Amino acid sequence: MNIENAQEAVDEWIKTHGVRYFNELTNMAQLTEEVGEVARIIARRYGEQSEKESDKNKDLGEELADVLFVVLCLANQTGINLQESFEKKLNLKTTRDHDRHHNNKKLK
Repeated sequence: MNIENAQEAVDEWIKTHGVRYFNELTNMAQLTEEVGEVARIIARRYGEQSEKESDKNKDLGEELADVLFVVLCLANQTGINLQESFEKKLNLKTTRDHDRHHNNKKLK
C-alpha cells in the first residue's frame, strides 16, 4: 500500500465507521497525544528512563500507526496529496543532504 492508497483507506474508514473527520485543531491535538505515547515508549524502552510495568505491553508499531492515521486524516481534510508531498520532500532531501551527512564527523 502506498501513501495515496493509505489516504483513500482512511477516508473510506471515516465514511464507513466514523461520523465525520474531527476538525483540524482536534486532530492536531490528537496527533500530539499520539506522538506523546510514542515518545513515552521510546524514552522508557530505549532511553534511560525505567519502563513501568503498565508500559511493558505497549506496542510501538501500533502507536506509530496511530500517528500515521491522524497524519493521513489531516492530509485528507486539508486537501494534501501526501504521496506527492513525500516524494517531493524525499527528492529535496536527497539533493540537499547527500554530502551533508557523509561529511558529518559526528556520524563517523
